[in-house]
Amino acid sequence: MPTFHDAVADADELRKAVRGLAHATRSIEDPTSIYAVLGAISSALASLSQSLHQLGQFHDGPTRKQAWMNGDANAGRAASYRESWELHRAAEMIHQVAECVDRAHEIEATIAYDISDYPSLTPVQRSSRQPGMSL
Repeated sequence: MPTFHDAVADADELRKAVRGLAHATRSIEDPTSIYAVLGAISSALASLSQSLHQLGQFHDGPTRKQAWMNGDANAGRAASYRESWELHRAAEMIHQVAECVDRAHEIEATIAYDISDYPSLTPVQRSSRQPGMSL
């Protein structure tokens, strides 16, 4: 569960969740679930992009002036600048990936699946004596 205040714990939770998703999507038994999965991935990518920008902004601020690298303030500031650049760059790349996933999500909404192709989704056969739910 996300803590919303412990970045290290939440990042570890993200790692575990993404690994779980990678395993869960190896085989899709219910193609109608793809729409929901893409929606969740889209939202997650937006949050990941935001997180990377926020980490980059940390190095954009006063931290850059306080960074040290082996006792060398200039090297520390340079490293902080490079880290900020890479984090903002990664955030923008993920934003572009999120836009692709958003488009795929929109397209998925237009696809219909024939449930006869998926045995696990075939309707349950009911007795003719008991139509609908029993009370």
